[in-house]
Parts: sequence; structure tokens; C-alpha cells
Amino acid sequence: MKILALILLAGSILMAPVIATQPEGPTYQTVPPRVRFVWLHVNVDSADMPLAAYQFELKATKGDVTIVGVEGGQHAAYKKPPYYDPAVLKKENRIIIAAFNTGNDLPAGKNRVASIHLMIEGEIEPEYKLDLTVAADPNGKKIKNAKINLEKGNTK
Repeated sequence: MKILALILLAGSILMAPVIATQPEGPTYQTVPPRVRFVWLHVNVDSADMPLAAYQFELKATKGDVTIVGVEGGQHAAYKKPPYYDPAVLKKENRIIIAAFNTGNDLPAGKNRVASIHLMIEGEIEPEYKLDLTVAADPNGKKIKNAKINLEKGNTK
């Protein structure tokens, strides 16, 4: 009986530091952030001028956004995915996209030139800054009244 009492006493002495370091109050479990996937259609409106070339920059100004893919546009002249530097995507939360076509069948008016696929983490609704760097006609002249806009897509 004395041996059992000594074992229990020794065990309680050894466990005292462990018990003393236990946090008081409730414990909380970390919940992973909400993740969703969306797409943005980028449209360039060249009015009545044929669009032979364009370049734009898209940047997320709010929210935790990762660009995960880039697709081409709706018109045959811009069906292939546009040019961009994938290395920039790993360093910065922005993308510069450009494309040109020297063919005769070029779009005029409002056309989707690219679709950008995004992964959004967290509950903050992202905000974007979109700048049209240049839009040019087949002669290489800047289309001065060209406009650019975003169309937000579905959440998956």
C-alpha cells in the first residue's frame, strides 16, 4: 500500500509542470479560410476601329486573390490565350496581358479579349484596378477612344 502511495505521489509531482502549463478557458480550433474560384472577362471596346493589338494591367487592390489561369477571347483573332509573364504572378498580385493579330479578320466594337481565372481566399470581396495600356488599329495607331471593362463571373 505504501508503494502504491509513493508511485501516485511521484506521478503527481512529475505531472505538476504539465498541468500547470495547460491553458485556462476554452480552446479554439483553427478554421481554414473560405476558398472560391471565379473568372473575370476582360472586354475591350474599340468603337468602330478594328482591334489589332492591346495591352492591359489587372491588379487586385483588395482581398486575397491568386491568378490561376488565363484564357483567350471570344473573337477568332484572339481565341488563343494572350501573352503574359507567369513569373510575375508568383511575385506580385497583378498581371500584364497583351496580344496582337496581323490578320484581316479583326474585331471592332466591344469584344471579350481574355478571361482570367482567380482563386479567392477569405471573406473579403476583392476589388480590382484595370488599366488599358494601349489599343491599336492595323496600322499601329493608338485607338484613342478605346475602353476596357471587367465582367465578373460565377463563384464555384
